[in-house]
Amino acid sequence: MSTPGPLRVVNSHVVVFRRFWRLNVLSSFVQPMLYLLGLGVGVGALVDRNAGSTDTLGGVPYVAFVAPGVIVTTAMTIGALESMWPVMGGLRWRREYHGMAATPLGATDIVLGHGIWMAVRAGVAAAAVGVALALFDDTRSWGLLPAIVVAMFVGIAFAMPTMAYSIGAEMDGAFAALQRFVIIPLFLFGGAFYPLSQLPEAVQWIARAFPLWHGVVVARGFTTDHGAPIDWVAVAGHLGYVALWAVVGTVVAVRRLERRLYP
Repeated sequence: MSTPGPLRVVNSHVVVFRRFWRLNVLSSFVQPMLYLLGLGVGVGALVDRNAGSTDTLGGVPYVAFVAPGVIVTTAMTIGALESMWPVMGGLRWRREYHGMAATPLGATDIVLGHGIWMAVRAGVAAAAVGVALALFDDTRSWGLLPAIVVAMFVGIAFAMPTMAYSIGAEMDGAFAALQRFVIIPLFLFGGAFYPLSQLPEAVQWIARAFPLWHGVVVARGFTTDHGAPIDWVAVAGHLGYVALWAVVGTVVAVRRLERRLYP
């Protein structure tokens, strides 16, 4: 039985990733550890001293509130960044996509292969964060496992629209703008480090329009529920919206890549 086309594309990514996977996994572990020590433990100690702060955070310490945000934002960053320069490189610099197009692989195979690989990359990075979180009493929870899966979906939801954008980009300077005006603002104001209710209403609506906030809400529900029943209808609604971003991004990416490689 022949290997499906998308998995052949994934295999090509794996071959490249094997050269630097140790450094990548190590950075995925160290960076969230620094976030937790700086924001969660350092700033958290100040936040937790204020009367009523735990009520605002849902009755949990600040470090526990931040933890799922760190998992999901890590996956978002991986999914977005790995769909910018690497995709443009595959079309313009290294031109491996053109090599794939010379084989029986189609645009759908290439895009789906990229999506599967982004799921793996986001999952590995989120799992490394989960290991770091498991070292702290306040963030150690079985809810980290489903939170990692949620983060993986958020990574794909950012990866596929970004890939569609990158396929049509003519210069890589646009990626810096995408980072400055989309990824970084979402990282700061997407509900990962403080409740969205603390922001102006207009900013809240903008944050809710992107998949990050939805993923953070679901992941936080898993890690801080303390045995409370989970609202699975709400979970399905949030994840359905995240999936919509991934599906639409995939469809657009396939169409744009077809026009680019198969005129």
